[in-house]
Amino acid sequence: MREAEYYRVEGGLAICELCPQHCVLKPGQSGLCRGRSFDGRILHATNYGKAVSLALDPIEKKPLYHFNPGSYIVSLGPNSCNLQCAFCQNWEISQRQCITREVTIQELCKICKQHQPYQVAFTYSEPTMWFEYIMDFAATAPEIQIVLVTNGHLNPIPWQALLPKVSALNIDLKSMRPRFYREICHGNLDIVKENIRSAYQAGSHLEITFLLIPQLNDSQEEINELAKFISSIDPNLPLHISAYRPEYKLNNPPTSLNGIELACELAARHLKFVYAGNVISSRFGKHQTP
Repeated sequence: MREAEYYRVEGGLAICELCPQHCVLKPGQSGLCRGRSFDGRILHATNYGKAVSLALDPIEKKPLYHFNPGSYIVSLGPNSCNLQCAFCQNWEISQRQCITREVTIQELCKICKQHQPYQVAFTYSEPTMWFEYIMDFAATAPEIQIVLVTNGHLNPIPWQALLPKVSALNIDLKSMRPRFYREICHGNLDIVKENIRSAYQAGSHLEITFLLIPQLNDSQEEINELAKFISSIDPNLPLHISAYRPEYKLNNPPTSLNGIELACELAARHLKFVYAGNVISSRFGKHQTP
């Protein structure tokens, strides 16, 4: 079993330092992500190579519209997440245990090399909770481009170690409100914002997704703040504003097409590339720019 990285043991307890949750574990316990467990001596990456799904997807599904457009990408991810979003759209594979299959690094390399271009997306749930698997894969197959579809909720040191291995990212920015992150996602907005900045500075291809939830993060004020934040990094960064549907613990009404298009209009005042997600929009479709 692979030893986890970024932890320390003090007083018989393991303190995980991979992500901002900083789980403190007694022997026999697992972290909030369910992917790291402590045996009393070593913290193990117990989810190593255990995938909830393995598929070949259009890269636009990630969504990435400006990175190898029109290509297909091998996609897989772990049964793990380090956030607990009340609105999780993939809660069956991120918020509870489910059936997985083991995918060895050698098997994944072979699958990736059956398709051109050589590229793999770690996606579906929260891929950074597969930190060790991704780092080992990158060391084994540096010729294969790595894409992360992530919440960006990782501590700065492991994040900086991961970025040089990654060719492209889509980072899910859930709100511009710290309280939203604390109370609805159990996370830290400031860390996500800083990781977005550092991903751009590292030279990785970067796109942002924002799930528009009626009555929670869909105010004009917040959309303007979102667009201004992204524009302050680079106004050419693509933004995907996606429609929410009631899932998991949240029953807010689904996002309307009109709500999505209004948010896109507001964001397009500051950004060059704004796209509507999870809806069919003639104005903000993937083949158009505002």
